[in-house]
Amino acid sequence: MSELRQQTLATSVTLEGVGTHSGEPARITLLPADPDSGRRFRRTDLDGAPEVRARVDRVVGTDHGTTLGEGDVRVATVEHLMAAIQALDVDNVIVEIDGPETPIMDGSFLPFYDAIREAGVVEQEAEPRVIEVLGPVQVADKKGPSYVATPADGLRISATIDFDHPAIGRMFGSYKTDGEHFAREIAPARTFGFKADADALRARGLAQGSSLDNAVILDDHAVINDGGLRFDDEFIRHKAGDIIGDLALTGARIRGHIVAERPSHAGNMALARTLVDHALYNGGQPIVDTSRIMEYLPHRYPMLLVDRITGYEKGKRIVGIKNVTINEPFFQGHYPGHPIMPGVLIIEAMAQVGGLLLMDQVDDPDSKVVYFMSLDNVKWRRPVTPGDQIVFELELIQFRRHVCRMRGVGRVDGNVAAEADLMARIMDR
Repeated sequence: MSELRQQTLATSVTLEGVGTHSGEPARITLLPADPDSGRRFRRTDLDGAPEVRARVDRVVGTDHGTTLGEGDVRVATVEHLMAAIQALDVDNVIVEIDGPETPIMDGSFLPFYDAIREAGVVEQEAEPRVIEVLGPVQVADKKGPSYVATPADGLRISATIDFDHPAIGRMFGSYKTDGEHFAREIAPARTFGFKADADALRARGLAQGSSLDNAVILDDHAVINDGGLRFDDEFIRHKAGDIIGDLALTGARIRGHIVAERPSHAGNMALARTLVDHALYNGGQPIVDTSRIMEYLPHRYPMLLVDRITGYEKGKRIVGIKNVTINEPFFQGHYPGHPIMPGVLIIEAMAQVGGLLLMDQVDDPDSKVVYFMSLDNVKWRRPVTPGDQIVFELELIQFRRHVCRMRGVGRVDGNVAAEADLMARIMDR
């Protein structure tokens, strides 16, 4: 049995400041949370105090910060707080927030780190979720950021940035990220921006609260803050902290060495999604193949739309694959000369993967069948064409009296192709 234990706060702690983009006063209170409840934001200013889970599948924006959302509820600029939570291995926490954005404080991670240390961290009687990098994992954009993750005992971040500015240029740093190393080498590093961009950002409703008190600002030649820099390489240290904060949205502790070239929030999210998939893929090997799938699903050609299951957490989530080939019968009429997989069949494939997740929830699964009752929040993000491989990930949200709710997403090459909320019932055949 693993000696690691989940952790939460020993007591609550409150921070107040201003939102860097909204310019509005912002107050957060960090509260202890139950084992296995994860990290959640609670909007106390809204009716019913709705919650947003701090998960990569809840990321709705990466423009000059990371924004989470569920339905119409948003929480912006979460990366600095999340980095401190991740560095101190706080697995379960409720963050009560009285507005749409976390406070920027002094622009660094340190106020959040110090607040958590002040509250104290206590162990809980449950094992934490850990993502262990088992082999090389790559995420790359030809025109943007690129990442390679390799095995390591803990989490190390090595990053390179390259800015056409005399005060920055090309800069490299490599850092351990456990609590003490984070506090000393990363936490004090502040966010930074360029004076020349300020007017354009404010015209877009961003950077309304940004100032020399909470950011390093550069003109065309140098840093203009009176106190200068906290580190000669403060810029790369802050970027490393942003990576930690964004990877916290995997909802897991991470064991791996992340090597990042020109990281961005969008790139960090792509890496986070890939690491989640890597953990669920069990090293890429199928754990259930087509012959086993047919033992549990009643579907047959041409309606069996799952090729294999590559990841599985009992009662929690499942990952399945559909390989799309030009030989699919629906391509004959959808559409000749321009083959596109019908959207309804993409959702059908997603539902079949979800049906396999439910089979461990009942006795004698061979005598049961899953009927889907409703679909909500269905969105198709990109076409699926011959040669694509759709990776479906479904999470079990609720299971009660043989009725369940699931959240599903299908990705092609790491990009979302479709997503939906599904409700189903398990019944006798």
